[in-house]
Amino acid sequence: MDWSTIGTVVGSAALLLGCLLTLVAAIGLLRLSDVLARMHTTAKPQVLGVVLSLVAVGIALQRTTDIATLVAIAAFQLLTVPVAAHMVGRAAYRTGQVDESVLDHDDLAEKLAEEERSAG
Repeated sequence: MDWSTIGTVVGSAALLLGCLLTLVAAIGLLRLSDVLARMHTTAKPQVLGVVLSLVAVGIALQRTTDIATLVAIAAFQLLTVPVAAHMVGRAAYRTGQVDESVLDHDDLAEKLAEEERSAG
């Protein structure tokens, strides 16, 4: 077995797994009930699915400029998606769209109460 065959197998497996994780994220977005669960399922498996798909494309292309572009795309995904999910969660909380019965500990309520006391 030569390196080309190994690269093809690894790339195919990464692409298949990446597509599967992206599908799981899409199904979770449709099936889960509250905002926080939807936010979690769209952030974690979707980013991993995209990164695995980018790995597969990088294995297939194997040019330095293409791989540099794919690394930049993966870095932006890894940096922006968690921040966006955090902001969506905070916005949902502040607009009253979060079911507080599913929260174990509400740190944000304590923080908002402290801000109200210091402002007022």
